[in-house]
Amino acid sequence: MTLLSYDSTFEGFLTAVFEIYEFKYPNPKIIKKDDLQQNLFADAIEIITDNSKSDRVIKKLNTQLESDGVRSLIYAFLSEKSGIEDILFNVINYSVENPKVNILKDFANDNVLQVVQLTKSVGREKHRMEAFVRFEQLKDGIYFSKIDPDFDVLTLIIRHFKNRYQDQKWLIYDLRRKYGVYYDLKDIEIVSMDLDIKSLEDKNNQVFSETELNYQKLWWEYFDHTNIKERKNTKLHVQHVPKRYWKYLTEKKMF
Repeated sequence: MTLLSYDSTFEGFLTAVFEIYEFKYPNPKIIKKDDLQQNLFADAIEIITDNSKSDRVIKKLNTQLESDGVRSLIYAFLSEKSGIEDILFNVINYSVENPKVNILKDFANDNVLQVVQLTKSVGREKHRMEAFVRFEQLKDGIYFSKIDPDFDVLTLIIRHFKNRYQDQKWLIYDLRRKYGVYYDLKDIEIVSMDLDIKSLEDKNNQVFSETELNYQKLWWEYFDHTNIKERKNTKLHVQHVPKRYWKYLTEKKMF
């Protein structure tokens, strides 16, 4: 087995795929650098991300699988499923061996089926994030939102929020993966930071603007007063808005 380690990026993964074919590595296995500690006695080849190589792989895949197929591979990669590299490489290799066939329609192939299923799951999470993300205005005027999605979908929702909130500065931060996306009215920037979330959740904290705190309180009171307790249907409510998304909603906060 040939072990190849990469930097956890999709471009790094594609670079590894390119080099497998370039150097004809036998029985290749691609793993993240962070997972090397689980393979203490393995001698891994370190892959240096090369965008020119990853672009060539993307171009090849676009020819064989078209844009929707490449999108499926990206979505599956962002699922962060353990061993996703092996699954994706097997799918890519299957495509290379069958250049005239769109192999992503071959659901009899277990790797293809897993990619299709993961694509659907990541797509659902993307749409839910777009629906349930709520911004809070900070004292410096930036609108801030914290998320904790099951999959790494932050980069997938950038276009939605950039188009929807073009006239205000905003930052969406992924709590689990400790990085965010910042929009400054012109450009999008990926930022890495380690936020003190407990301080942000402290109601006595002066991080949020006075207008924001008043708005949240008014909105919660409106939601509470318009709620008809006799017609409460928790089962239906949870069906439409699963509990794990309640933490994003202003109306679920207690003041």
